Formats: sequence, C-alpha cells, structure tokens
Amino acid sequence: MSDRRAARASLPAANVRALRLRDFKQLRKLVYDEAGIHLPDGKRALCEARLARRLRELGLHSYEQYCELLQSADNGDERVHMLNCITTNETHFFREPKHFELLEKTVFPRFSALAGKGAMPRRVRVWSAACSSGEEPYTLAMCLLGAFPPESGWEIDLFASDLSTRMLERAIDATWPIDKAKEIPERYLKRFMLRGVGPQEGKLRCGPALRQLVRFSRVNLNQPPYPLAGSFDLIFCRNVLIYFDAQSRQRVIDQLIDRLSPRGYLFVGHSESLHNTTRRLSLVAPSVYVRREGAEAR
Repeated sequence: MSDRRAARASLPAANVRALRLRDFKQLRKLVYDEAGIHLPDGKRALCEARLARRLRELGLHSYEQYCELLQSADNGDERVHMLNCITTNETHFFREPKHFELLEKTVFPRFSALAGKGAMPRRVRVWSAACSSGEEPYTLAMCLLGAFPPESGWEIDLFASDLSTRMLERAIDATWPIDKAKEIPERYLKRFMLRGVGPQEGKLRCGPALRQLVRFSRVNLNQPPYPLAGSFDLIFCRNVLIYFDAQSRQRVIDQLIDRLSPRGYLFVGHSESLHNTTRRLSLVAPSVYVRREGAEAR
C-alpha cells in the first residue's frame, strides 16, 4: 500500500462529501467499463447513497478519493466491492410464475418425450445467469427435482452465477427470513425447505437436496468468454438486460445464445423484449425464446 493510501485508510470515519457531477461521470464510466451497466444521470443520488458506507469503511472523505483508488492498477478487488454496492438485487422465489408454469406444463414434458425417443440424453443443463441471492436457482432446483427425480435416471446440472460476490455469499448460505416461505408452493415447501429452530428460529433454509444441486460462481456477463463449458438446455437471464445499453445488451445476448443448446430455451424478464435485437431467436411465449432453426453459434 502506498503511503498516501495508507494515510487515507487511517482517517477516522466522517461525513462523506456530496458526489460531484464530475466524480459521478468517472464512476459511471468505471461501472460501464467493468460491467457494461449504464447509469443514467438520474442515478446520481442512488450511486451516492449506495457508495457512502463503503467510503466510510475505507476512511475516505470524498468520491474523488474513491475514484483515484478505483483507478489504481492493483485495485481489482475494490472494483468488485464497488459493483457489489452499485448493483440492484431484488428477487423472489417463483418470481414471474408463468415461467415456471411453462417449464412444468410444456418444457419438461417435451424434454421427457425427446429423451424417450433418444433425441436427447436424460440430462438437463441449466444456467441461472443473474442469480442474485439465490431464490431463482433454488426455485429451478425444486422444479427440476420434482420433474426429474434422480431415481428416475435423470441427471441435473444446475449452474448459478452473479456479478455480486456479496449476493453469491448469501445464495450459498441459502438462508432467508421465514416470511419467504409465503412465496413457495406448499408441495415444494414441505419437501425441500427447512424451518429454523432454536437460534435459527424465524429463518428458512434450503434443505441439502437443493444446496448440493446448485453450483455457484462469479460471472461478469460483460466480460466474455464466460468460464462455462458446454451448452445449456435452459438459460435464465431475467431482469438484468434492462441495466445494459444497446451495445452491451447485444453483446450479452449473443453470448447467451452461443451457450444455448439447439433444443434450449432462453428466459428473460417480462419487461425485457428481444424484439428487433437478434434474428437468432424465436419467441415461443412472453419473454421466452428458442434458437431459430438453422441459427448456429457465431
């Protein structure tokens, strides 16, 4: 650590000066370059509020100091902390329930029929590409285990990723307030979830069958190539494309399609239409796409 940085770190916690426009523009460029996320002018107050605590933790008094810290060559870890603070992470179990209805009524029966004809292996590969605190991949795990129990000869490969290391830690812990139980259908709640007792009273946790199924890793969708092997039958990338500008969004969509199997489905958020974005996909249900026949990876 340089003498100047050490001196800053030794400063006592104090009020942080307001985020000036020029510092916001620097932070906005750093966020865009690192993650492809576009922060419009209206997000200046949000950016200031979300980073203020981090500046106090570091003993910094201004966002100008923080920008200097972020721009130093040896501070990749701090850029990860910065993105942890900036990114929005709101999710629920069985969020956008029509997606899970489509899986259970249409997609899973199709996979079973294809496997019965020998047109696909008895294996389903799934990627939750912006998993936040884990509710989405654990929801997928419940649905998959319900449709393809291991004793039936099916193999499930479920991978979950996020930009935020803080969210990944929460996802791996797989523990939430007990109120989350209201989001989960009774049949899954009884089979897969645990109610806390004693010191854990008031908490809800995924049972071992779910925790053992999901593999978590940090993936920055803005920085291909992604550390993933093979293709996926289901890719969920919901409520994240809205944070990219057109150029970043196109790059991410192309990367997702490259990892989609010929029989696979791509799920995006209900507010994230891909209309006029790519000719490589066909819409099969609201915010659900399949690879267009003949559309190969780039």
